[in-house]
Amino acid sequence: MPKNNAIIFLSFTLILHNSSLLACTGIFLKTTSDNRVYARTLEFMQDLQSQILVTPRNYHCIAITPTQNQHGLAWSAKYAVVGANAFNSNNFVDGVNETGLAGGLFYFPGFAGYQDVTEHNCQQSLPMWQLLTWILTSCATVAEVKQELPKLTVSKATFPGQTDVLPLHLIVHDPQGNSLVIEYINGTLFMHDNPLGVMTNSPNFEWHITNVRNYINLTPVSAANKTIAGVTFSPLGQGSGMLGLPGDFTPPSRFIRATAFSQAAPGAPTEIAAIRQAFHILNNFDIPHGSAIDAQGNSDYTLWTSAIDMKNKIFYFRTHDQFQLHSIHLMKMHLDAAQPVVFAMESPDQIIDLPS
Repeated sequence: MPKNNAIIFLSFTLILHNSSLLACTGIFLKTTSDNRVYARTLEFMQDLQSQILVTPRNYHCIAITPTQNQHGLAWSAKYAVVGANAFNSNNFVDGVNETGLAGGLFYFPGFAGYQDVTEHNCQQSLPMWQLLTWILTSCATVAEVKQELPKLTVSKATFPGQTDVLPLHLIVHDPQGNSLVIEYINGTLFMHDNPLGVMTNSPNFEWHITNVRNYINLTPVSAANKTIAGVTFSPLGQGSGMLGLPGDFTPPSRFIRATAFSQAAPGAPTEIAAIRQAFHILNNFDIPHGSAIDAQGNSDYTLWTSAIDMKNKIFYFRTHDQFQLHSIHLMKMHLDAAQPVVFAMESPDQIIDLPS
């Protein structure tokens, strides 16, 4: 086994055997002019070696099959895409295309179950970890994704160099404000419109939506004074309307917290204001080392956080070791280049001394 593949194998084996630690959170915001920002965190217990990836138009993509001895779906990119990858792959974990369609992969352990590949559907098959890449290079709207996705077979093909199947689901958003959650459970495709625009991990999306009913008492408005037995009681400060908001790192609690914060957020006047707003919200989901540890002592932590200006096709990000925001403008890139290009996400952290 080549050295790089061996590293990938060991990394993903560790990840899959500790999948309860994988705690990503996604939100969807809009500006007062009805433009949209999609943002997410990415958590693992080790560095995924993510890079910024730009895939040009007409780039030829080939999916692998579970046996890896024949090709699956082959397609050419209709749209250029910018986003983040993992382990030097030409596939996206998160990203946006030149039409403004954006989305991300999220872990879905214990529930993901993909479709069987036969000689009849092999050439229309691809693994779940390549599905976001296909969507972003092929589709312009959520409606188009809904139309085209049932024509594909999403297989159990593994990531090169490892033997376990990655349990994933994904979300896509379009600039018109539509959001779609895509899940494969027991070999069946489920597509859920997502009016909340929120995404976390297991259980399935319908369960999370039902669970919201347990928290409909939450409000950003502080509770009013209440008189009991002639004594007037007042809240102990601002924020009492959110009393009972779950603060732990489990996917159900993060889903409720992300829903509460994103729904309470006032419409930002500009795209960059919405980007800043998204990062402020996602600060509440930043997992520090040592706060989420599995039975083997592995600690989950936030590797990077991203936010996408869907109108202007700008991918913003910061990393665990670099708080400064960085951005890459897709429409300023060479969209008809011959090959994808990558940029490092990590750079030296800058601390500005005052007075300067």
